[in-house]
Amino acid sequence: MADACARAEASLSSDTVGLEAGPVAHAIDARWLMAYAAALGETAPRYLDARQIGGPAAHPIFPVAYEWPLALALHARLAPDALQRRSVHAAHDLTIHRPPRAGETLLTRARVVALASRRPGVFLVVRYETVDATGRPVTTTLYGSVYRGVTLTGPDRVEVPWPGEAAPDGELPALATVAVAANLAHVYTECARIWNPIHTDTAAAEAAALPGIILHGTATLALAVSRLLDAGNTDPARVRRVTCRFTGMVRLPSTFTVRARPAAGAPVMPFDALAEDGRPVLSQGALHLDRP
Repeated sequence: MADACARAEASLSSDTVGLEAGPVAHAIDARWLMAYAAALGETAPRYLDARQIGGPAAHPIFPVAYEWPLALALHARLAPDALQRRSVHAAHDLTIHRPPRAGETLLTRARVVALASRRPGVFLVVRYETVDATGRPVTTTLYGSVYRGVTLTGPDRVEVPWPGEAAPDGELPALATVAVAANLAHVYTECARIWNPIHTDTAAAEAAALPGIILHGTATLALAVSRLLDAGNTDPARVRRVTCRFTGMVRLPSTFTVRARPAAGAPVMPFDALAEDGRPVLSQGALHLDRP
């Protein structure tokens, strides 16, 4: 009986596909946009000068900040707190229809669109749809998580298949080394307004079977995207899609290496990232740009 109860407690039901949260309204202001960019070490005026027409630029990964409250709401309805600690960010697919701007109010809805059994556990996909006050799309995100060691009750259910990802042709060359300060996760937490104790509390991280606090996956991705844009002096407003898989942890303090194959005028830049021990932390990344 105890074993049956334990299995039930460590399971998710595929009947929860279709579960929704929102809409939630977010007031996007210059302070939030600038704080997010500053957490990543950005110093360019395009991110930090609120005097610009339209306000400071939004970093391409900024949408994760306004999607976070809905992530909390959905996961709380999906699983108890103890089970939520087993959830790790596994994959990300962000489409930017147009960048968010300071001074506007956005509305975000979230929906569970897939639950499927995988070798490590249960793969969960949530779709976030964000629109402006007129109902026009701003961003769409597919956010993939794996509930480690959790079983799925019921058959796999997939409303939205995860998009296919082409592996890069050959090994990518090193582009930049990123230094991760011991306090970066704390700074990112407050500036992004994304709080998960495994990133700032050693006891919480160890309780989740982690070796210590680790950097947010979205921070790792945002830092990598910054290096890709810097390499080509690319306007962040040109970014239309960012995809990647999260395949490892970034410890604090440490470094990681961004690898990419920039090509002048190319609309897609493949990238990945390696931790300082050479293990992959980002895989199958792709940055899609508007033509200049």
